Amino acid sequence: MPELPEVETVRRGLEAQLVGRRVDEVVVRDRRLRLPVPSGKLRRLIAGQRVLGARRRGKYVLLDFDGGAVLMVHLGMSGRLTFAKAGVPYAKHDHVVFELDGGRELRFNDPRRFGLVDAFARSDEPKHPRLANLGVEPLAVEFNANMMHKLSRGSTRAVKSFIMDASVVVGVGNIYACEALFAAQIPPSLSVGRLSKVRWQRLVDAVRGTLVDAIARGGTTLRDFANPAGEAGYFATDLRAYGREGEACVRCGRRIRRIVQGGRSTFYCAHCQR
Repeated sequence: MPELPEVETVRRGLEAQLVGRRVDEVVVRDRRLRLPVPSGKLRRLIAGQRVLGARRRGKYVLLDFDGGAVLMVHLGMSGRLTFAKAGVPYAKHDHVVFELDGGRELRFNDPRRFGLVDAFARSDEPKHPRLANLGVEPLAVEFNANMMHKLSRGSTRAVKSFIMDASVVVGVGNIYACEALFAAQIPPSLSVGRLSKVRWQRLVDAVRGTLVDAIARGGTTLRDFANPAGEAGYFATDLRAYGREGEACVRCGRRIRRIVQGGRSTFYCAHCQR
């Protein structure tokens, strides 16, 4: 599933090619996504409007339009936003098509149908049910050791589960949580309430650094992800813990271990992360 670096990569690609462009028409070829695509609402709010900007909130891409509407897209497990020339035959899973001025199209393709496409008035964004309860952005200044230390007091949750909780901090998916904990040398099963401010500072720096590096590399492509230009991400070549069970730790040479937390594989070095 695309995580924050992949979604940020998509956002940047959309921003570069969409700002100032007009959506002439919205074509919903198949409404059957995670939630039914609201065809009428998309046409009413988006058609005929120009794109002012592209934002990201957690794993949601948000496009702002000059008429006061916001288009929200979640990529789900296999969703992609790609550009094509008008008239190029649709791919099998091109479910929603935004026809742009100038003879181009933005197409949402999603073989597994776990993605989401919606639109709403910008004034309704603060109370939108999918956005209202999201935590702090890990690349924002508000994400800091003092805040995280305060939020974690008295909690017995494992630190990995805590930093992956979207109501606490958004967008730290499984891959990046493993990598950040490895970089900070913190065991993934440690009770988050036991982390001192000093260790929180290490972890905050590691989370931010890991995400920044991943964005610079275009994200991590393990299966389905590609950016709007159809290009894969290359951060997978830099992974130091995730997916390396049984391989030598790059720091100490001992074997990387794997455990399961919350139904997800966690990779770590028992010697370095103590």
